[in-house]
Amino acid sequence: MSQALFTYTLRLADDLLILSHRLSEWCGHGPILEEDIALTNRALDHIGEARNLYTYAGQVEGKGRDEDDLAYLRNERQFVNTKLVEQPNGDYAHTIVRSFLFDAYHLPLAEALTKSADAQLAAIAAKAVKEAQYHVKHSSDWLIRFGDGTEESHRRAQEALDNLWTYTGDLFVMDEIHQQLLKAGIAPDLAKIKAAFDATVDKVLGVATLKRPADGFMATGGRQGKHSEHLGYILAEMQYLQRAYPGAEW
Repeated sequence: MSQALFTYTLRLADDLLILSHRLSEWCGHGPILEEDIALTNRALDHIGEARNLYTYAGQVEGKGRDEDDLAYLRNERQFVNTKLVEQPNGDYAHTIVRSFLFDAYHLPLAEALTKSADAQLAAIAAKAVKEAQYHVKHSSDWLIRFGDGTEESHRRAQEALDNLWTYTGDLFVMDEIHQQLLKAGIAPDLAKIKAAFDATVDKVLGVATLKRPADGFMATGGRQGKHSEHLGYILAEMQYLQRAYPGAEW
């Protein structure tokens, strides 16, 4: 059970770390000052939750690894985030759609985890719920603004949605590890999270006048360490300091 709990906690943390890194790439490059700061704050929210999860994962593993070891000293195949969060920022519509799809999944997940049989995961989730509510509101508002805006903004938002939809299947994979923790009352039923995700997506896309893509081929495998070509570039930048100067502190 401890190995399954370690892997599951890493999955939660890796999603947040990689998405926060992507969002932080907008720092100093946002379309308007308020959004520059908003995305930076969102990145910090995700980092804060990821740190708590990495620290807990290290305790569960019991091998003396801390949050920095787990974030900076694992290779690409050892990361178990979904492929959705590692996709490039693209234009601002692309960044917003990626965030919206993750937010529509993350909020019901965090709410469900507050009832987890694992007290530490429940406590971390309880702290994250309020931030997750804000994240859904932020990305939903912008998606509606793009979809129901100009012809150009609508086109860009629909293209981003069509491009990213194939990565949403990775969010709801129920493998043996998840089934084991579901049975123990630690992880939530992803079928219920998917139902909440679908309700949010359909509601927001309807207002935004955007068309929901069909559920065809889904690019899964992130939970098993199989990633797109983009993750390696993220890690090369993010892990450079710790790789070049092991144990560096300031």
